[in-house]
Amino acid sequence: MDELDLLKKDWNKDSTDYKSYSDTDLYKMVHKKSSSIVKTLLYIGIGELVFWLLAGILPYYLSTTFKEKLDTSYENPLFVALNIFSYFVIILFIYFLYKSYKSISSTDSAKKLMESILQTRKVIKYYVVFNLSLIFISIPLSLYFEYLENPEFHEQILEASTSEMLVIYLVVVIIAALILLILWFFYRVIYGILLKRLNKNYDELKKLEL
Repeated sequence: MDELDLLKKDWNKDSTDYKSYSDTDLYKMVHKKSSSIVKTLLYIGIGELVFWLLAGILPYYLSTTFKEKLDTSYENPLFVALNIFSYFVIILFIYFLYKSYKSISSTDSAKKLMESILQTRKVIKYYVVFNLSLIFISIPLSLYFEYLENPEFHEQILEASTSEMLVIYLVVVIIAALILLILWFFYRVIYGILLKRLNKNYDELKKLEL
């Protein structure tokens, strides 16, 4: 049980020792918790950016085969644009989280704090939707790039029968579904838990505003 829950529990006790707590005391608790949650979300966003950077850089230097494939892929403007755009979105996501953190940390109004919490929730929601959509688009695009750049794969696709193509499509759909499910579960656990706490703070603020 966190500090705010303990304070609320004590508030409801019959002892008059706890009746001196005001709405301002509760607001300070909610403000402190909200600031801490958004700060944690900010660190997670930075950690995710570092992870994807390392995931793209380390194999490039550790694997000659991967380096050759990546060098070939970078000749495709669409591949380069997609990579730049995805990193841009992550950086933009971190920037908005930082703005939310600064806004929540510096506000002294319950109404403004509620607005900042709502804005943070929207940022997280749009970011998760974007990432899942990007993965959904990236999988068929990756296969298309492989079809264009890998002669052996190109020949196999051309020589494949209708039934074999159906199997390929089915495998692609299953792999895409599994990757999306894993990512959705990851975001659900990591961001979902923190957003649930943030929503709880928002509900507390609504009660204070009544």
